[in-house]
Amino acid sequence: MQLTLTNARIPGERGLMGSLINVVITDGVISDIEFVGATGAIDLTQVLDGESIDVGGRYVIPGMWDTHTHFTSWSLMLQRLNLEGVESAREVGEQVKKRHQTHPGTMVGFGWRGSLWEEAPHFSILDEACADEEVYLFSGDGHSVWLNSKALEVRGHAGHPTGLLVEDDCFAIWGSLSDQTPEQLDKAVLDASRAAAARGVVGIVDFEMGWILPDWRRRISNGNDLLQVEFSVYTEYLDRAIETGLRTGDVIASTDGLLRMGNYKVISDGSLNTRTAFCHDPYPGLTGKNARGILNVPYDELVSLMTKASSAGINPSIHAIGDDANTFALNAFEEVGCEGTIEHAQLLAWEDIERFAQLGVIASVQPEHAMDDRDVADVLWEGRTDRCFPFASMLKAGVKLSMGSDAPVAPLDPWLAIASAVERTRDTREPWHPEQRIEPQAALDASARTRIAVGQPADLCLVDIDPLYASVDQLRTMPVALTLNGGRITHNTL
Repeated sequence: MQLTLTNARIPGERGLMGSLINVVITDGVISDIEFVGATGAIDLTQVLDGESIDVGGRYVIPGMWDTHTHFTSWSLMLQRLNLEGVESAREVGEQVKKRHQTHPGTMVGFGWRGSLWEEAPHFSILDEACADEEVYLFSGDGHSVWLNSKALEVRGHAGHPTGLLVEDDCFAIWGSLSDQTPEQLDKAVLDASRAAAARGVVGIVDFEMGWILPDWRRRISNGNDLLQVEFSVYTEYLDRAIETGLRTGDVIASTDGLLRMGNYKVISDGSLNTRTAFCHDPYPGLTGKNARGILNVPYDELVSLMTKASSAGINPSIHAIGDDANTFALNAFEEVGCEGTIEHAQLLAWEDIERFAQLGVIASVQPEHAMDDRDVADVLWEGRTDRCFPFASMLKAGVKLSMGSDAPVAPLDPWLAIASAVERTRDTREPWHPEQRIEPQAALDASARTRIAVGQPADLCLVDIDPLYASVDQLRTMPVALTLNGGRITHNTL
């Protein structure tokens, strides 16, 4: 099967006067790239046999990957109470009251960020808004959940002093809370897959909790062929993955090559907003054993688990946000001697940046988090933010960056991540630590897994604006006209 994209341009080719190329795709692979020049449109009568699409001078780039998602949760959050941007606990209560009037029943919300609020979250505020139904409101970073008294009772936390559950208690609710049938979930996932393809996404790494292999196999067999998916496992299912014989990179049978085994995920520390990210220094105003944050897994246990996984051919992915958690994770990678990723890598000791490169550990980062967290970081990590989300320093040291969203913590849209990495701002404020900005090409490279070259998979997208010369606003709203996944059209507005 052959498809030819005609009248395309390569980003940054200003020196070639906007020269046109045609890209020939055969059986899902780029088989030829023909330089045509700047003399006008390609004569379609000279195109090789097969279908052709005139892309009208748009820019062809590799298809995007989001290398950190919780995809089902993201799909569901698109349908639930959105609390992004609320400015106080009382405003949350008002939103809950309005939602309860129009959507009776168990309520789930997401997106509030209360680290700098004058009044802390408390179950009494939610009780005033909705006392007769369960209310679960997940914070924007996904590491805490705010419950009303009804939900606390149902979940076995009656008598809790605040109604705010963090870390493992939060994750237990996250993983069990679903008011949807498999059919409803799959429809939500299909809608979210279409939305991702419309932003140029061809693949995701799914860190959804649970044993999600059968879910994705079912979705693909039922026709959701829009994304390539790498699914991961947590400790609860590590033995099952090993016993099944799965290894990182394995293609799952009967999925047309779209589903592969990913990595083994360990959440080693917490998050900044909950003050549970594990740091070398204590948080302002905190004392006691958790003043520097929380380590969820003792070091010896982490090494043992990573050894077990890597010995079976499954690479570890270690969640680490605080600087001490990153040191801790790098120490474990060095001791085990395996490949893998550190997820987030938000605050780093300067000496650990070099260690990422030396150990060959991939930094899986989410640049939009820098924009979400800049104000909180300036308070809770005061004096240390020069090494917070230090993307430029990491690239200079030779660290491999892989970019994603952590959806639903940030929207699943690679152009938001690219814009944040390139400009370090998303509003009228000055860039936050502009010395850590990276070049657009580096951001594109960190968002893709292929190149525009003969022999490469035809994972491509066509955009209206040259991303190497786009403004921050143009990057954030980049129009995507066409997405190809292995040569198949998954989005088309031409």
